[in-house]
Amino acid sequence: MPTLEDLEQQLGGLDGRRILVRCDFNVPLREGPDGRREIADDLRIRAALPTLSWLAERGAAVTACSHLGRPAGTPDERFSLTPVAERLAASAPGVEMVENLRFHAGETANDAAFADALVAGEIVVRFGNGTQRAPFDGYVNDAFGASHRAHASIVGPPRHLPSAAGRLLAREVEVIGGLRADARRPFVAVLGGAKISDKLGVVEALAGVVDTLVIGGGMCFTFLAAMGHQVGDSLCEPDFIETCERLLGGGTRIVLPSDITALDAGGTVRQMGRTLPDGCRGLDIGPGSAAEFDDVIADARTVFWNGPMGLFEDERFAAGTRAVAQSMADSRAFAVVGGGDSAAAVAQFGLVPYMDHISTGGGAGLELIEHGDLPGLAALRDSPQR
Repeated sequence: MPTLEDLEQQLGGLDGRRILVRCDFNVPLREGPDGRREIADDLRIRAALPTLSWLAERGAAVTACSHLGRPAGTPDERFSLTPVAERLAASAPGVEMVENLRFHAGETANDAAFADALVAGEIVVRFGNGTQRAPFDGYVNDAFGASHRAHASIVGPPRHLPSAAGRLLAREVEVIGGLRADARRPFVAVLGGAKISDKLGVVEALAGVVDTLVIGGGMCFTFLAAMGHQVGDSLCEPDFIETCERLLGGGTRIVLPSDITALDAGGTVRQMGRTLPDGCRGLDIGPGSAAEFDDVIADARTVFWNGPMGLFEDERFAAGTRAVAQSMADSRAFAVVGGGDSAAAVAQFGLVPYMDHISTGGGAGLELIEHGDLPGLAALRDSPQR
């Protein structure tokens, strides 16, 4: 992919050039003490600063754009980027911002006219030092977390402008993409989350490249059912039991929980084995499973983790997720956290400094592992101005 240095060379320097940067500022928000919305986690803003600063230091006039949430193609104050713009103004003075791209229906529809208007500078800058409407000279994609979407701001600008990958995007592709080809072994993938159907493609892709696949979270119960265990009222997808049987019979080692932390019909938290009676719902891996998972992670040289081991937002069911996070922090392995809930858990447990890479794009990372490419990456490579 073209780099920032390539873009600088193409444009004959960046001083005075107008550069549009697609960022992923889809940050979690919460209500502050004064009733205003505030940013709960600014990881994605901080992750964009190296690219924004590099461009600004070379004299570029930088305008950032992003989406936030899922407004229905029309302005909605609940999804305004105002809190992000305020935080960015303190961290990267001089960088202008466009209001939420998804306030325009053309963004998610990948409408060519909307993409044309965006690169022509006809989408009004809502924040920053001005609202000048002028065409952009170059485009940078630094939104790894949105690059699996063929949206107008992702795939449109490279058709019109000299384009490049930002520092964040390039690093994500290097790390996540590198897992498919040259991970140090033993390579272990730890997968959790609710449903096997949501991650079937990546499970099958990883089964072909990892040495061990560790599975927890709600998705483990479909595998346990495929082994003949009763799973009570736990989340289980009967339509995928046959698929799980096939995966279990394949050549990849799959490690499943040997015990479960469950909530019984009376609302009591209980430690149980792999078989759960009717009325019991598994909501976390048990302590024995946490110890077994730790042994697998301790022997690894590369670990990729995506998805919690249980309902970690509830402290009664957080032990399994905390144990996996701690195991990764303690291991000698190159530890990669696949974004989303896993990244939130690592932050919640104060273990961010001990991870080698925390991805800003959970879904994008999984799709990159599964398919080996993303629409946003292909658009950069295919840019005719390269």
